[in-house]
Amino acid sequence: MLKPLLARRTEISGQPDRRSLLAAGVPSPKEQQETGPVRAMHASIEMKEEMTMATKKSSQGSSKGLEDLFYDGLKDIYYAERKILTALRKMAKGAESEELKAAFEKHRDETEGQIERLQQVFDAFGKRAQGKTCPAIDGIIEEGQEILEEFEEAPALDAGLVAAAQSVEHYEIARYGTLVTWAGLLGLKDAVPLLEQTLKEEKATDEALTRLGETGVNERAMQQAA
Repeated sequence: MLKPLLARRTEISGQPDRRSLLAAGVPSPKEQQETGPVRAMHASIEMKEEMTMATKKSSQGSSKGLEDLFYDGLKDIYYAERKILTALRKMAKGAESEELKAAFEKHRDETEGQIERLQQVFDAFGKRAQGKTCPAIDGIIEEGQEILEEFEEAPALDAGLVAAAQSVEHYEIARYGTLVTWAGLLGLKDAVPLLEQTLKEEKATDEALTRLGETGVNERAMQQAA
């Protein structure tokens, strides 16, 4: 009914009057002209609010520095070492070759000492020793557990365990290498030698696992598979 009404009034006057426009729900020419500026004003207000929120978030993030990174890294590796300690017990028990069992047991003892050194590093940094969940090491250890379950009593079990153990070592080498550098930059003189000692042990373990893989477990896995 509204559109016919608008049409009749338009026919009489040649242009629709204000009442007809309102009845039809159509904005007047003046209102149409104001729509653009109003929308622009609203958009400008919203943009300013978003920029204010982004500035607040940025200022909160900018307050963190190298000390915070170092502390987070310490918590990550502290969590990781304790998880690795448990995993090494399982891997030593599951390994078939005596050489590999011995390697895992040796590194298990080293890991206990590494955890103690990390506690000393926390003390040197003036923080309480605590772990922080690390999805990276959780995933690596989970892969090792899958090998233990899926390759149980299989010819390639030991080869798979060596590979899984080296994945752990490479994570630790990367983490400790970074922490040594950051500790030096932060002037933590007591922490640097503690972290360097652990880094040296991790590299030695990785090399020992490589030798086991190249001269023992990989060859046996191929021979038995054939």
